[in-house]
Amino acid sequence: MPEISRDQVAHLAKLSRLALTDEELDRFAAQIDDIVTNVSAVQQVAAAGVEPMSHPHSIHTTMREDIVKPLLTPEQALDQAPEVAEQRFVVPQILGE
Repeated sequence: MPEISRDQVAHLAKLSRLALTDEELDRFAAQIDDIVTNVSAVQQVAAAGVEPMSHPHSIHTTMREDIVKPLLTPEQALDQAPEVAEQRFVVPQILGE
């Protein structure tokens, strides 16, 4: 039985403001279900005692030290802004909310 239903894909498409055809809903539901199945299979692997790694090869990377540097003050950051309100940039509304 599929874990991801066509209705769930339709719901996600609506939330994402995507217009999907019936064919696309069926195809994407099957594809997403295949992905979930494959991830579930990977999670079944016996990995006890295996150290997590970020790279398939043991490599040593040199990282720089975190050094605190002076930042702009709010006044400096807003100094050249076209419009400011309550110490924030004013930007055009895009979602109508």
